[in-house]
Amino acid sequence: MCGGAAGPPLPHGRTSLSEVYSREPLNSAQKNPAKTRNPVLAMAQLARHLLAPRRAGALLHTSPPADPGVLACRLASRAVVRFAGPEVARFLRSLLTNDLLSSSQSQPPHAPARAPPPAYAALLTPQGRMLYDLFLYRPAPRSQMLDRTGSAPQTGEKPKEDRDGPDEEPGEVLADVDAAEVDELLACFKRYRLRSKVEIDNVSKDFLCWQRFGRNVEQTGPSTWEPEAQSIGWGQSVDHAAESAAQGLCHGWEWFKDPRLDCLGYRGIFPADTMPPLVEADKETDEHHYLLWRIENGVAEGSTEIPKGEAIPLEYNFAGLNAISFEKGCYIGQELIARTHHRGVIRKRLMPLTFVDENGQELEQAVAPGSQVMDKESGKKIGTVSTTLGFRGMGLLRLEEALKQNSSLAIADNRDVRVKAIKPDWWPAEWTQALEQQSAVA
Repeated sequence: MCGGAAGPPLPHGRTSLSEVYSREPLNSAQKNPAKTRNPVLAMAQLARHLLAPRRAGALLHTSPPADPGVLACRLASRAVVRFAGPEVARFLRSLLTNDLLSSSQSQPPHAPARAPPPAYAALLTPQGRMLYDLFLYRPAPRSQMLDRTGSAPQTGEKPKEDRDGPDEEPGEVLADVDAAEVDELLACFKRYRLRSKVEIDNVSKDFLCWQRFGRNVEQTGPSTWEPEAQSIGWGQSVDHAAESAAQGLCHGWEWFKDPRLDCLGYRGIFPADTMPPLVEADKETDEHHYLLWRIENGVAEGSTEIPKGEAIPLEYNFAGLNAISFEKGCYIGQELIARTHHRGVIRKRLMPLTFVDENGQELEQAVAPGSQVMDKESGKKIGTVSTTLGFRGMGLLRLEEALKQNSSLAIADNRDVRVKAIKPDWWPAEWTQALEQQSAVA
């Protein structure tokens, strides 16, 4: 289960997401990524980026309704990079932590085109530290895309299943990446390209990244495939309204379940001049509400929340976010990841945090990214706050001290600010079983 974090209820029985939606606009210094190493400046720069003017004619609701349900936002903090060429799959497979073809799914024969689900992955340093996180999308085979009448493939040819099946080597991949790092990311991949037949381009002017999220998003169905939109034979029994709603009018651009966690909702890449399907005018909001949703679930994204060249992916829960394959072949940084994983000991993890005073009242804008968290009983520093928004945040903390009963955590340079660490619902039990057994014995 996912969709919040386990822990004591908030004061006065308030729902944290709706409550924060109704608050005054947040200080821009609490947003994130940028290229600077100064975390406060990084958050401020991201705020300006997220709230940048939108395309003409678009209305943006910065104050969602009292019961927002499912919201949608354009991810201004993300950019789109295209990898194209006959050796794309082999090139990416040799570099990234996840297998591009691992998310393949079968679909009914002669059904309208469905692109394979996206994969979440990371590019690491040779020492196994984080560089970039990427969402990888593969377009549906053209021979399976219906024409605009919905009665035949666009190519006019019957698909060849041995060539265009779900495990076909893709000739094009679109990657959703951190916009603040896109130039450095392009240069990094081009250094690794050598003689591989792969073209790498920034196509952010042509495409935008979007997210649908919220409390009710998990009840929208187990799959992005609409049962009513499936057909037997070309165009027979196709519900064109359902097909358009699910996939968009471009026959290939669609929403996908977020490959990390179901509770994070749906994600997709869409043409820059097209409004994605299922985005209601009164439910479109700006990106800091999605940031809050991720904070509540303890999921970091981008190079400021996941420090470039420093973060260890397993400490940032990448194994639980389906970003690492322990079955694929070699990739850069694999040795440290495999050794740490099979050793089975991860002493620090990224966790959701709340900031309160000694009476348990929430403290808005009281903590800056980079603040040290300490155990008041022992006086030892146990971790660092990486991201803040209002009275919430995320931090990389030692699990033994953060999860012990009656723990007393505070900000090191302001002990009046208490810190509550929360274990998310989606965490696998084995992540904390050993610690819980040790606590029981003690």
